[in-house]
Amino acid sequence: MRHRHLARTGLLVAVLAALTAPASATARTAPPPLTAPAAVRAATGHGRTLFVPPAHPGAAVQARELAAAGHLREAAGITAMAATPHAVWLGDQSPARAEAEARAVTEAAAGQGALPVLVLYNVPGRDCGQYSAGGARDGAAYRAWVDAVARGIGDRPASVILEPDSLALLPRECAPATGGADGAAVRSAEETAGRRTAARLAQIGYAARVLEAGPATAVYLDAGHAAWHPVHTIVPRLRQAGIAAATGFAVNVAHYQSDEATSWFATLVSACLAHVETGGLATDCPDQWRPRAEARAWLATHPGTAARARMKHYVSDTSRNGRGAWTAPAGRYRDPQDWCNPPGRGLGARPTTATGDPLEDARFWIKTPGASDGACLRGTAGPLDPERGTAGPPAGDWFPQQALELVRRANPAILR
Repeated sequence: MRHRHLARTGLLVAVLAALTAPASATARTAPPPLTAPAAVRAATGHGRTLFVPPAHPGAAVQARELAAAGHLREAAGITAMAATPHAVWLGDQSPARAEAEARAVTEAAAGQGALPVLVLYNVPGRDCGQYSAGGARDGAAYRAWVDAVARGIGDRPASVILEPDSLALLPRECAPATGGADGAAVRSAEETAGRRTAARLAQIGYAARVLEAGPATAVYLDAGHAAWHPVHTIVPRLRQAGIAAATGFAVNVAHYQSDEATSWFATLVSACLAHVETGGLATDCPDQWRPRAEARAWLATHPGTAARARMKHYVSDTSRNGRGAWTAPAGRYRDPQDWCNPPGRGLGARPTTATGDPLEDARFWIKTPGASDGACLRGTAGPLDPERGTAGPPAGDWFPQQALELVRRANPAILR
């Protein structure tokens, strides 16, 4: 038994070592993804094979620790999660570095005949300066950065998720920093937020045009998720940000809404975009909370036949929605932050381009499962997450507790 234990531990360590190899090394040799378990490789069904990038380093550490402690099943689950196709995030690098990374990823994927997913996350004023604050210095710096990424992708296939939260969380919705209730200060802050919002829309539009010009690049703009903005609010934002130049939009990025809620919301958004394109009003469109019978009756006649052929497609993030969204205990928190490291969630449907929905181009794992959403305080003074009793790691860092929850509660199951 001890020899078997050591052999399985060694196999897990070898698999994680292969998965965490630098992308540039993979690009030079372009081997087939033999390290991923067969079940994971088959997860794309009859659709296109999706690219498996190097795993988050924290996954390798956790898998080794679990295996060393004799928890081989959980270690295998973490390994399988890390070996599942997922997106590569680009943001905060210099233009030269971003170009090199985009080239390395797309070359590696092309060598395997696989489709990579890139997330661009570098827009100025990102995340309203909150947990994922950062981004390019200004519009000129952002355009130069986008140009560099486009050069890195070149003519190779890539799906690009463009700036999560950039449209669902506009600068005008950031908390004002006026320093008081002085009327002049409030007006000045509103004017500044208005200018930054207009600039944001222009920046997203520029990125969509430049990236979509790549002969094999599909760009998806941010449409939030099913429990955030109503359809009639997000549709004008998508149009103002240049959705006409993009393949479509992305929904549920880094969130936990169910596939059913996501699909219904996305269908309504796509129909409303087509309705507005032909002269209709967004306020005519049913929102996701409208009674389903009423909304279906509207969909039966809207948009018109000609517009249906031009309806925008979408992609969804199923990385952590296997158990749906978390509902905080009633009255417990001033700000529940249901998006921030919620407890008891699970991995969702495996990534695939064979969705069975003509509007849904793919289900991707866009957010890296196991990576923290940030230090979730839920309206308290902190420093601990009151729901978990521990301090949440900074956004993007590995969160072993949540990673293990996602593996154990995956739906469909990832543990064997």
